[in-house]
Amino acid sequence: MSAQDYRNSVSPMQGNSSVSPRSSVADRYRVLLEIARTLSATLSLDELYAAIYHETARVLEAGGFYVSLYDADNDRARVVFYADRGQIQHAEIEYPGAGSAVIQSRRATLLNNGLDGRSVLLIGEEGSDLTRSAISAPLVHKGRVLGVISAQSYEAEAYGYDDLDLLQAIADLAAVAVANAQHVAELSRRQREAEKVEEIGRLLTGSLDPKVVLETVIRAVQEVIDVDGASVWLREGAGGLSVRVSHSGGTVTLPIGLTWQLPPELTHRLFAEKEVAIIDDLGSSQLLPESIREHLRYGSGIGAPLLVNGHVAGVLTAGSRHARHFNSDDQAVLKRLARQASVALENARLHSNLQAASLTDPLTGLPNRRHLQIHLEREIAAAQRGRYLVVALFDLNDFKRYNDAHGHLAGDDILRAFAQILDEENRAMNLVARFGGDEFVSVLSDTHLAGAENYVSRVSKRVLADPILGAHGISVSCGMAEFDPQTLNTSHELLKAADRDMYRAKSRKLERAATSE
Repeated sequence: MSAQDYRNSVSPMQGNSSVSPRSSVADRYRVLLEIARTLSATLSLDELYAAIYHETARVLEAGGFYVSLYDADNDRARVVFYADRGQIQHAEIEYPGAGSAVIQSRRATLLNNGLDGRSVLLIGEEGSDLTRSAISAPLVHKGRVLGVISAQSYEAEAYGYDDLDLLQAIADLAAVAVANAQHVAELSRRQREAEKVEEIGRLLTGSLDPKVVLETVIRAVQEVIDVDGASVWLREGAGGLSVRVSHSGGTVTLPIGLTWQLPPELTHRLFAEKEVAIIDDLGSSQLLPESIREHLRYGSGIGAPLLVNGHVAGVLTAGSRHARHFNSDDQAVLKRLARQASVALENARLHSNLQAASLTDPLTGLPNRRHLQIHLEREIAAAQRGRYLVVALFDLNDFKRYNDAHGHLAGDDILRAFAQILDEENRAMNLVARFGGDEFVSVLSDTHLAGAENYVSRVSKRVLADPILGAHGISVSCGMAEFDPQTLNTSHELLKAADRDMYRAKSRKLERAATSE
């Protein structure tokens, strides 16, 4: 069947007025009263569209029938309902309002001489029969065009002006019903949104886990905006132009960890302007690389920036399986939910910073004694399952004398320089921590004593060659202790054994110094 209204519409005075009405005027007005009662009692939009069709088909030929809604802000009309030969169908079709005679003129139109070549849009399978005649009427409420309804026939000369007048009367009733139903739907959406925002707010005050909050935000996006999937992308990489999927939910999902570099157009829109970005056709958009399009072959998408401390930390996105126009309400809702997600990320960042501060030595930047204890307990648990473990305890020789002679600021420089050497010589899987004062500990996982001795030797050579430490004659002593399931199987015992070994090493060094004198 052909769809919507026509560029070459026929005015009421040009058509064929000889077509006889199907029922008397009294009957038609009685039907209008019944239609008014039926439509006014129907508040669900989907049920309302079906009711408009069924009531129209009672009094007019409607081999084909459709309802479209019009968004004046974007000049787009969208088919929300259509039926063909009595069967209700589904379509995701949009067309420009500027090309619609009915929308532009706000007048009903009639065409009785065949639609081939004059239909702006076709609905239905390719190759199917075209309707031959049609009448279309605008849905106008309080001076605003809400959309169009159209009844169509596979027979030529199927309609007259009585039919056109009747369809317009039905459209006038339907416009009021549609406006009421839209208002109810908007109130319901806002109530759901308020409930979800309240739920997220409770989580924000009761949970420091960003995963829990962001998963709730994703569910809220799907429910309130009525989309098929939602995701949180976080910025990463040099310059922060790449984004990575951090959380994802719904039937249109993206794999966690998927990373891609945003093109300049999206980067400017999201990161510079800090505004919502919309991609109408995900499958064909050149803004998306193939790695993304293989997961999003069709449909539409929208994204809002996540602002943390005034900077864009990522993007909250929503996607629909079918082509869809995201209107200003959708954009406003997504931005509000993005603000909630941003608060969750900010709370998580502050919590992470506070936690890191509580586990970090402020002078050297190394893990502190508390962090060492937590890490060492985990490594001992692994050692009890068979993994090797050695603890090395370092002490700066004569540091107190140097500190007293040169001052605390100079002593701080010595501690930072030694901490940097330890950190640079350390493997990623190991931990180096400031134990206290001028003592430092290296936890050497999956390492034998021989490997630990090589590590200590490298550190000692670096100390002697360091321009700060070597220039002031700073040297180190080190004691080591290897995990033993029978005798050295707790953090306290390991550290105590390493401390004893360190003092033995200091004693040997003093003996060698005395002998050389």
